Amino acid sequence: MFDPTMFENLKVTVENVVYDLDNLDERILVTGRTDRMDMAVMSRAFSLKFELVPRTGAEAEIRLDAFLKDLAAELLETPGEQPGCALSLRFYTEVKIVPEQCRRISELMQVIWEPQIVPVQTLSCIFGEDPIVYKNTIELKFPHKINEDNMSDIPNLVEHMIRTLEGLAQL
Repeated sequence: MFDPTMFENLKVTVENVVYDLDNLDERILVTGRTDRMDMAVMSRAFSLKFELVPRTGAEAEIRLDAFLKDLAAELLETPGEQPGCALSLRFYTEVKIVPEQCRRISELMQVIWEPQIVPVQTLSCIFGEDPIVYKNTIELKFPHKINEDNMSDIPNLVEHMIRTLEGLAQL
């Protein structure tokens, strides 16, 4: 019988929570879904992107990654190994007044997430575009792998993502 991996179980949990908020509650709109297997390095990657309803211009992405070492340790039940998945979150928004808005975004992230690590903001723009509008990608990489013990945390995690989108909409 097929026994789903930890990655598959976490992926299904994320999908259930996010799609319920889209289809049933209509609080968010799923705007993108990726489910990849990289045969070159034997890894898995899954992500869901969503935005608030009504749209605010900000978008969130939740991403799970499983690498060969973790997949093998789980499937082979390697003693002493602690398999898990990498979790990262991204938020996408636009900024015009870079220093002020980026500072406010950092403060918002600190209030909502109380992160052990500092969120990374990456700005990009199209050269020659006037007025200059920067695309801001705010990334929060969790320092520890997650596993099936963390499945009950997923609904709260997604609620924090929604709070972040609401906060970004007010900046």
